[in-house]
Amino acid sequence: MALGATAALSASLLVSSPVQADDEPVEQITNGDFGDGTTGWWATEGIDLAVTDDGVLCVDVPGGTGDPWDQIIGQNDVPLVAGESYAFSFTASGADGRPVRALIQEPVDPWRTQLDERPVLAEEEARHEYVFTASTDMADAQVAFQIGGADEDWTFCLDDVSLLGGAEPPVYEPDTGPRVRVNQVGYLPQGPKNATVVTDAEEALPWELADADGTVVAEGLTVPHGLDASSDQNVHTIDFGALTQVGEGYTLTADGETSHPFDVSSDLYGALATDALEFYYTQRSGIEILDEIAPGYGREAGHVGVAPNQGDTEVTCHPSSPCDYALDVSGGWYDAGDHGKYVVNGGISVHQLMSVYERAHTAPTGDPARVADSTLAVPERDNDVPDVLDEARWQMEFLMSMQVPEGEELAGMAHHKVHDERWTGLPLMPADDPQPRYLHPPSTAATLNLAASAAQCSRVFAPYDADFAADCLESAETAWEAAVAEPERHATGGGEGGGPYDDTDVTDEFYWAAAELYLATGDEVYEEAVTSSELHTGDVFSEYGFGWQSTGALGRLQLATLPSALADRDRVRDSVVEGAEQYVRAVEEHPYGIAYAPENGEFVWGSNSQVVNNLVVVATAYDITGDTRLRDAVVEGMDYVLGRNALNQSYVTGYGTNDSVNQHSRWYANQLDPSLPNPPAGTLAGGPNSDASTWDPVAQANLAGCAPQFCYIDHIDSWATNELTINWNAPLAWVAGFLADQ
Repeated sequence: MALGATAALSASLLVSSPVQADDEPVEQITNGDFGDGTTGWWATEGIDLAVTDDGVLCVDVPGGTGDPWDQIIGQNDVPLVAGESYAFSFTASGADGRPVRALIQEPVDPWRTQLDERPVLAEEEARHEYVFTASTDMADAQVAFQIGGADEDWTFCLDDVSLLGGAEPPVYEPDTGPRVRVNQVGYLPQGPKNATVVTDAEEALPWELADADGTVVAEGLTVPHGLDASSDQNVHTIDFGALTQVGEGYTLTADGETSHPFDVSSDLYGALATDALEFYYTQRSGIEILDEIAPGYGREAGHVGVAPNQGDTEVTCHPSSPCDYALDVSGGWYDAGDHGKYVVNGGISVHQLMSVYERAHTAPTGDPARVADSTLAVPERDNDVPDVLDEARWQMEFLMSMQVPEGEELAGMAHHKVHDERWTGLPLMPADDPQPRYLHPPSTAATLNLAASAAQCSRVFAPYDADFAADCLESAETAWEAAVAEPERHATGGGEGGGPYDDTDVTDEFYWAAAELYLATGDEVYEEAVTSSELHTGDVFSEYGFGWQSTGALGRLQLATLPSALADRDRVRDSVVEGAEQYVRAVEEHPYGIAYAPENGEFVWGSNSQVVNNLVVVATAYDITGDTRLRDAVVEGMDYVLGRNALNQSYVTGYGTNDSVNQHSRWYANQLDPSLPNPPAGTLAGGPNSDASTWDPVAQANLAGCAPQFCYIDHIDSWATNELTINWNAPLAWVAGFLADQ
């Protein structure tokens, strides 16, 4: 029996203990104490059920299996009632540090789960207890303990399995730490320094700033702001910008609370700028990740066709839209925490990495040395090519490989994506993925992403590899012609196993691609495409910000910052400054300094990426004008990302006292398997999502009715709030690089 798993799994409370209702609950498990031998229990082939003289079920689990679901002990026909809360408990022991997977789920495909927990065993028996609320009536739910996936043989023991209704419904209470919220990494000596205090007080409160020795070095009064709608909190703010003395371990105290410690340093963002870029090496597909380059993250090459992996070296089209060719689409970056690779998301991501290079060479405060050769931990160091471009090339070669070959129908267009036939469970290393992989139909959006990024590629690689630059330009112009011929071939779905990345309005992609091609060639055809676009004079800087589905701003930013003979370039530059103003006002007016203020107050999926992309716009406006007010807005805007928020949460792994570490991933899966790492330092979590309670089960169980800033949970199965993606880390790297240059 092969028990599969969807991308989102856990529906149980993260911190809870069962509380019984007044009425005696009915036991839903048959023979949970094994007093009647193995009655009611089953096991997969290779496991012999046996009960010891002490009445404990102990089984010998064979090693050498790839996945947890390769070996299972279970019980079927367990009844559940929708809306009822249950306490599920059991006693277990086994190999020390060995994770197992405890499930209550559908007994058939697609195995939708009501509870999914990963207890870690010890040699001594221990009690495990969880509470969940059933989302649907089920007369035949399945209890399953998935115990496969170990390299060596081991013994699993189980006793006193219980499932009781009438439990107190789980209530999630996030630990928000001290009520004084700061940038947990720190502040620049000459930059703005602001903090937020959560308090019921209506009048100004005294505050003190102390150094690491506890000596008070500054003091003042808070500024009351009243109720903040984004957090549903009454808040005050603190401005301690007068402090310029560098130092470590500063703390702020107000209203009887002391903040997490922070530094004041001119070198706060150099390491983050590097780490955010080095994230991409461990996201690479088709290459062994070397531990000597990325310590703790070494793994076998994924999707190169070594069993059980079916590989990306000869991938044909999805059966729903067949073709008579196969492509070698190995390489590139895994898009997020799954094994899919997407051209639309990949296009904006590689663009922003190449823009890190471009800004360093064109902006007044840019530092080319910071992005030179041998500045990143990548295999291509010391090849006389900037490392950020080496990393970008790994993705660009994949994007170009997704182009439909000459002579085929839709030649020159780009396939929208490539991914598994079905969703895989967590954890699962890329090399162990057994699923068939398919190309999904070409789309105009993907084709224009290829045209835009490949045109940019032709410019940035010209000084280092003229042949590759020429290949990029040829691919870009071919893609443009194909998109012009098929302007409305939209991706509207995509089936199971990968995100749809649907987009039915590609006027923005046409504008971006035309801008990149014009900047690469100066050709009148592309100039006409730029100037005739309604987006050229329209407002491309929305209240939500730009992203993979809204790329018009990318064209505007490029036209504003890169040299060209565009007749209205001055107007374009002015429009960027004007567009940045709304984000600057948001930072200045919001008590948490957030560069994000949609009119409806809702935070969208991946809201952290919207915040940092808005900061890209503000930073670009600073590069154009040199106005320090704009620079200061970028500096303060990063405070939110690094801990000055309602949850007191740094959303970047490895940065801050309370950092996100359990982002949704199949191989950075330490929360599920202690032998695996957390995501590497410098990884940005998606962040609060106002619609989270309608998506993954963890969010459904814990975030219902959340105020926007509270719609986040640092749990690996909360893919709606805690995913990692290549297009979220790209603007983080860009903004961190900008700040490092200041």
